[in-house]
Amino acid sequence: MPLRDDGIMISDDSTPGAFLAGRMLIAMPGIDDPRFERAVILMCAHSAEHAMGIAVNMPVDGLTLPDLFRRLGVETTARMPERPVLSGGPVERERGFVLHTDDYAVPESTLHVGEGVALTATREVLEAMADTQRRPRCSTLALGCANWSSGQLEREIRDNIWLACEPDEALIFDDEHDTKWERALAKIGVRAEQLSMQAGRA
Repeated sequence: MPLRDDGIMISDDSTPGAFLAGRMLIAMPGIDDPRFERAVILMCAHSAEHAMGIAVNMPVDGLTLPDLFRRLGVETTARMPERPVLSGGPVERERGFVLHTDDYAVPESTLHVGEGVALTATREVLEAMADTQRRPRCSTLALGCANWSSGQLEREIRDNIWLACEPDEALIFDDEHDTKWERALAKIGVRAEQLSMQAGRA
């Protein structure tokens, strides 16, 4: 289903292959699932069978990259930045997913997400992040992901649970997590106060 420029999905079954991979979902106020309140999710895969994305604005309380790398025994060649690890979603919460710029890739493991952005979920990318010579230019690590079954995401968008916008590097990779929801809305010309607190239902 295609989307208008304002992020609203248009039902048009005559347009095959028009999915949301590479775009961002923005949770509407009043979403009934607290796990996705004010969530901004980069969609990594979307087909007629399923959809999968990573929330980019939900830090895990008290867990940083150096903490996680020490727990996993990943050796570093330089001091790791004290960046938070993100909660990418409620599915596979023990699994790490790394969103990164496409100047890095693992053959047969890296998924192209959108322009300039890729996803890798193997240990190789963690080792690359810890190596100043091999690390991608930008990256962020999340535990878990968000999944939807066939037709589920389309129904949720029709029910006004999500809006959609185009991504940019700052929304995906910077650490200003408290402002990402408002910034994502601003990309489609919407202010948070314009949205009804009654919008959306699970």
